[in-house]
Amino acid sequence: MRSITAFLGVLALLVTGTAAAQTADKYPDKPIRIMAPYAPGGNIDVTARIIAEKLKDVLGVTVIVENKAGASGMIGSDVIARSAPDGYNLLVSANSLVAVPAIYGNAPYDWRTAFQPISHIQAVPAVLIVPPDSPIKTLADFIALGKDGKFTVADSGVGTTNHIAIELIGEATGTRYTLVHYKGSGQAHLDLIAGQVPAQVDQVNAAIGHIKAGKMRAIAVSSDKRVPQLPDVPTMKESGVKGLEDFTFSTYTGLFAPAKLPPEILAKLNAAMVTTLSDPTVIKKFADLTAETKSSTPQELAAMLDKEEKLVVPLIKKLGIKAE
Repeated sequence: MRSITAFLGVLALLVTGTAAAQTADKYPDKPIRIMAPYAPGGNIDVTARIIAEKLKDVLGVTVIVENKAGASGMIGSDVIARSAPDGYNLLVSANSLVAVPAIYGNAPYDWRTAFQPISHIQAVPAVLIVPPDSPIKTLADFIALGKDGKFTVADSGVGTTNHIAIELIGEATGTRYTLVHYKGSGQAHLDLIAGQVPAQVDQVNAAIGHIKAGKMRAIAVSSDKRVPQLPDVPTMKESGVKGLEDFTFSTYTGLFAPAKLPPEILAKLNAAMVTTLSDPTVIKKFADLTAETKSSTPQELAAMLDKEEKLVVPLIKKLGIKAE
């Protein structure tokens, strides 16, 4: 009897394995959804649309970008975390993936167990921006306004990399600000341009169009060297502000799937991303937005997130940052 039971168990495993292999062989054979868990117009949305356009050619199927904003990206991210791990439900997220759950405290997922990293996509520095007629001319001017915590600064949501960049600047310089957390960069841009908020920290690639159009003015960037597309904008390291002598920070994005993605499908998606991110047109599109493309292995992306968690989560706890 035991031998029959054992035989049936082995047979079941063989059938399951064969079915999974057949599924992987056919993948993809229907449209793929990429979740951009913020409002349209920001870094995540732009990134998702650039890679979706190329992935559809590489994979030979329609690739649709869906926006679902809220809770600093957690609502849309949770949709993917709960989706079938079949390669048809993907997520573009930034390094804020590790910070946001620490801030909310009751996140519906643990990034380590809910998602399967696929590949790094691009990295871009932050930029401090103000309306064109702002009296703020230098980063030192901005820092001087942060002594009493009353000066207002906009970001794209609690726990986003823009928010973390402001907190890191404040920690380094002993300054505090009244932060206005939007559901993405788009509305924050409109309010900044309209003069409703006096300053914003955003990714350079999300803001550069407005900067070049003269609708907002860049004060400083958080990169190690000046951004080629904005040669007259100094780095924060160049500001002469005490505490920022070595300050750099970047937002990097990656592609993720729900956990338990079959290895064969993971390999196909990673290979597709390597092809996508080595395409000259894609490289140029990101470069025009001041972002640097670079594919990675799933393991390399996971290691980057682990390093990020060790940097920002202690700061979040120290400052007592909580969701509003």
